[in-house]
Amino acid sequence: MGINISEFFDRQLQVWDTARNNFEALKNVKVKEFNVDGTTIKVQFNPGRIVSSAAKVDAKSLKERKCFLCTANRPAVQEGIAWGDDYTILINPFPIFPRHLTIPCNKHVDQLIKGRIADMMNLSRDLEGFTLFYNGPKCGASAPDHMHFQAGNRGFMPIEDQMASAERDIIVSGGSVELSIVKGMSHPCFCIRTSAVDKGEKMFDLVYNVLTIPEGEPEPMLNVLCWYEDGLWTILVFPRKKHRPSCYAAEGDANILISPASVDMGGVFITPLEKDFEKITAADIKTIFDECCLSEVELLEIAQKLK
Repeated sequence: MGINISEFFDRQLQVWDTARNNFEALKNVKVKEFNVDGTTIKVQFNPGRIVSSAAKVDAKSLKERKCFLCTANRPAVQEGIAWGDDYTILINPFPIFPRHLTIPCNKHVDQLIKGRIADMMNLSRDLEGFTLFYNGPKCGASAPDHMHFQAGNRGFMPIEDQMASAERDIIVSGGSVELSIVKGMSHPCFCIRTSAVDKGEKMFDLVYNVLTIPEGEPEPMLNVLCWYEDGLWTILVFPRKKHRPSCYAAEGDANILISPASVDMGGVFITPLEKDFEKITAADIKTIFDECCLSEVELLEIAQKLK
């Protein structure tokens, strides 16, 4: 299925002032770069993302607001491209990427990845040049009550290039699929590589089913990145242990408004407040990863259950 995203963007930006202004503002965002335990991390000062970073995702707040991903509540000017019967491709009007998409389910169902990884893989194949990502309901999703993926143009996140030379511990290999742990980085993750959707789906389910589900939650805490290139899918799974770092709710100078999601896992930290962009350090980033992500040792313990 070929999808002409460039024409779609051009058409939308001609008529949608909010989206056009926010994409134009991306050209002037400030960016700085850190090396954190051998991992390249870019920090972006992007005030437009305050909507997402500061989103109230508690049950009461979700119940009191209209879902902005449901068709009836979208701006009249916002068009979509149907992807099969279940999803619609939309422009994200509060972008991080030069080309940023949101792909909601056509039904108002909870943000849960189980049973949908094949959709994610097929979308990443059809959206040529894009990386798909999924934020769990307590891992950066600003609409945890409505299932959706997002996509951004490939090559924007440092981790995509770093994967070519990353140190990996092979856990399972064979039958056109491989599962490994990506090591030697500030926030290790599981990596699935496969040339077949059904094999990738089965391997993802194996990992998903051994992850701990927090009490009272519907699924394990995780972020997922997925891209398709040269006949091969790469799926990165970042198990999480915390929604937001302690600095998010800290008072005074210790406060840093960062709510890590898939893009942060991919190596681009989003700071919607300039004060945070100016003061954040490599040590702060390391602390945030340590608080929110599982360690290499913890991933290896999980991997033992898969052998």
